Amino acid sequence: LRLMETWAHGQDVFDAVGVTHPPTERLQHVASLGVLGRALSFAAVGLAEPAAPFRIELTAPDGRIWAWGPEDAAQRVEGGADDFCLCVTRRRPWSETDLTATGEDARKWLEVARVFL
Repeated sequence: LRLMETWAHGQDVFDAVGVTHPPTERLQHVASLGVLGRALSFAAVGLAEPAAPFRIELTAPDGRIWAWGPEDAAQRVEGGADDFCLCVTRRRPWSETDLTATGEDARKWLEVARVFL
C-alpha cells in the first residue's frame, strides 16, 4: 500500500510542476492493488460489488500485457497501465484516459475506482 501512496503523491508533484512522470514496471504493484480494490470501490459509494467476473488487460510500459480475470469475462477494462493507475488512485477521471470499459459494471467501476477510502 505504501508504494501506491508514494507513487500517487509523487504523481501529484509531477502534475504540480508540469512534468511528465515516466511509467515504469513498478506500476504493476499499483495496478494489482487497483484490481484487488474493486470491491472497495463499490463499497465506498454504497454499492454492492457486481458478482460477474471482470477481465482487466493493461499494457505495461514495455508493451507486455498484464492481465487479471477470466479471458471470457463480459465485463472488461483495457488500456495503458499508467492510465489505470492514475484512475484507481483518483489522479485522473477515466474519461481523461485511454481506458476502455466493456459492460455496464466495468464502466461503473471506472467511475468509482479507488484504492483507498
